[in-house]
Amino acid sequence: MASNSHKKTHRISLGSDNAGGKVSALESRLAQAQARLNPRRQELVRAILDSADETCFLSSRELAKRYRVDATTILRATQVLGYESYADFSADLRQHFVTRITPYTVLRAATREKRSVADHIDHALEKALDNINTLKSDLDSQRIIELAKLIKRSRRTLVIGLDFAASLAFYLAYGLSVLGFDAEAPTGSTGTIQHKVKVLTPNDVLVAISFGQCLKDTVEAVLRARKQGVPTFGITDSDTTPIARYCDNHIVASVVSPSFLNSYVAPTAAVNAIHVACSHVDPKRALTRLRPTDREYASGSRWFRAPKGSDGNSA
Repeated sequence: MASNSHKKTHRISLGSDNAGGKVSALESRLAQAQARLNPRRQELVRAILDSADETCFLSSRELAKRYRVDATTILRATQVLGYESYADFSADLRQHFVTRITPYTVLRAATREKRSVADHIDHALEKALDNINTLKSDLDSQRIIELAKLIKRSRRTLVIGLDFAASLAFYLAYGLSVLGFDAEAPTGSTGTIQHKVKVLTPNDVLVAISFGQCLKDTVEAVLRARKQGVPTFGITDSDTTPIARYCDNHIVASVVSPSFLNSYVAPTAAVNAIHVACSHVDPKRALTRLRPTDREYASGSRWFRAPKGSDGNSA
């Protein structure tokens, strides 16, 4: 999509101030469509891009109101850029923003809004619900089922998720272990990850979890695994991320959030869906594995038991 255009310049400076000097899909579209966009619409698109932290969540009507134009002008500009719908433009605008996003820019944008603390909390929850609803409507269940079958026939599953995504990787690997699969989510240094990947074979599977620009170590783990003939599967937030491009298959779970951190509500739900699929592609195996834990859940020593005659309150 279009350009990283600067408000006070008249030419598009591709990749000049974005992370890593990479050109977003929207920037690319704008560069190609300059001759077809009149000066007014060029400036409009540039202004939208320059304020992507504030515009990427707006509807076409809200965007039109912000820039004091009619909604038709917005839609025609997106059509000239090659988008069939405003939703497609909006998706690329969000991805354009994600490639430049930092915790500071997100929080700065949020603090400019005239909201109370309670309003900010409500807004964050609304976005989380939006992400869940998008996952539910867009998820290709067959991809989840194929991953579950792949995990079932694999020797072991290595889940790579670093930084904040480490919690998702642990959750996925732990759930698979409960079902009797040899699964691990390694943590530690770059070297640790590299050594874990080096011992994988085509009889294993690597699941990579990363979002936005994607972490270097996670992407390199995917590339290394592919060279070794290891099947790879990604959990990410766009079809254009490095994880999506380099993995054999992937699913998309949005992490859009007005907070300074990503919202992992949708990715967590996606991981849960993988657990569900893995338990139901072979329910007999899952039940056999879980049967010994049945009594433990009822009376095992892992669980807190209040002393007899105690109401649970300390004096």
